[in-house]
Amino acid sequence: MTPARSRLRRVVLGLLLFWMIGGMAFGGAQAQAEEGQPSGRTHKATKSLRLLKWRQIPAHGILLKDMKSGQTLYQFRAGERLSPASLTKIMSALIILEQGNLNDEVVVSERAARAHKVRLRLRAGQVFRLEDLLKAMLIVSANDACVAAVEHVASDEATFVELMNRKAAALGLKDTHFGNPCGFDVPGHYTTAEDLAKLSEIALENPIFRELVRQERDLISPINGNRVYLLHNTNRLLGRVPGVEGVKTGFTSKAGRCLIAKVSQDGRELLLVLLGAKRRWTTASDLIKYGLTVLQLATPEFQVSDREQPYE
Repeated sequence: MTPARSRLRRVVLGLLLFWMIGGMAFGGAQAQAEEGQPSGRTHKATKSLRLLKWRQIPAHGILLKDMKSGQTLYQFRAGERLSPASLTKIMSALIILEQGNLNDEVVVSERAARAHKVRLRLRAGQVFRLEDLLKAMLIVSANDACVAAVEHVASDEATFVELMNRKAAALGLKDTHFGNPCGFDVPGHYTTAEDLAKLSEIALENPIFRELVRQERDLISPINGNRVYLLHNTNRLLGRVPGVEGVKTGFTSKAGRCLIAKVSQDGRELLLVLLGAKRRWTTASDLIKYGLTVLQLATPEFQVSDREQPYE
């Protein structure tokens, strides 16, 4: 090979190498830009991720969605089957509203009066309107009220659970199965954040349900007595976070701290489902602020204490 031909070969190889490296660098930069761009989001949405400031995901399951568009704004293991605790009572309330007469008079049974915490300490033989028992179920998550209402609407608890599972199947909740109407931890009692979001949206279409879950407090009393029971909502976001309109809290040792919250602000609506949260109120506040930022809404300052009640 002549010196001139050798130099020409080195020049050609150099140009080829430069072209390959340049192409790889450009391709890598393009891939990075594509991966770093949130799907269907603006740069404002990218910045809003910083609001969360989480070192690790503080819940076992999360789903945050825009109720108007149906768009998911944030999710974590939203399709994983988990224990729902008293979020179960959303389905129970839906069955009661469909199958029962809220003006019916219900006698509290011995079994209902002995229900596990949380309870109002209802007494066997007391008579309540079914609507008042429903209030106690949804506002303070009272299990004695839940059992009394369930026993009245169905012949027994097992029959009521059958109604719940039929309804779940009819609604297309494929990863949901109920083992009891109040939310106790039993085998075969599970759902997902996705299914709970769908169930909540359907329940919120009922005006009675929608009104009850947004009440900060209420009073009920038995028809055959003078005792008055104060119902103070277990949802601490109500009255503290602007626009919160329910929906339900829950807790068991297996399920952890659970919450479903609906937020309406400036014509926009968020639905948040939290399962197994370590710091429920802080996590919920973070996600609500994040969701409002994504939807380009004002994000007012609010803070809710994470000191918890032992039962719900």
